[in-house]
Amino acid sequence: MESRRIIVLSAGLGVPSSSRLLADQLAASAERQLAEAGYAVTLDVVELRDLAVDIANNFVTGYAAPRLAEVIANVTDADGIIAVSPVFSASYSGLFKSFIDVLDPASLDGKAALLGATGGTDRHQMVLDYAMRPLFSYLRTRIAATGVFAGPQDWGNAGDGVSPLSARIDRAAGEFARLLEGVQPRRASAPLESLPFEQLLAGIAGPQG
Repeated sequence: MESRRIIVLSAGLGVPSSSRLLADQLAASAERQLAEAGYAVTLDVVELRDLAVDIANNFVTGYAAPRLAEVIANVTDADGIIAVSPVFSASYSGLFKSFIDVLDPASLDGKAALLGATGGTDRHQMVLDYAMRPLFSYLRTRIAATGVFAGPQDWGNAGDGVSPLSARIDRAAGEFARLLEGVQPRRASAPLESLPFEQLLAGIAGPQG
């Protein structure tokens, strides 16, 4: 069975966080739909809130602390990324953008991406198209056509068991899942190994007759 690794980034600041709730629902739907298509899925959920100090220190020192370095490596190794940010000043949060800034831009090249956002009013829903989508297009990701915005009216709206939010989540996650099916862009190459000079010289000289 083929496998797919998805990293889920939640930039919510509160506990509990509506951004984390949306991220979890997007991830669950994507995992279910990929499983139905015959793929094993590994999910790695990251609360950027927990990395805030390490992210700030990285800008000052140029050094990523071990936990931040691990998350950066996991982003590089993932096949797809689910990214959800709360809306601040009509854009993604500063914490979200700061994390993106510590990544090597090439680490996201070709990855499937599913975008989500949360806010206190529907007036913020265009953040997906005017802020998040351009950012991930710049990073050369393959973005699911449907992004998901969730406002206060979307939570707790059970209705007949299928709320408009859940329908949008399933549609977006389905598009994301289809991006992850089939042959995927090659992952980043492993770092070059530094060999001793004597070994390099032996390799150049080749076997002696």
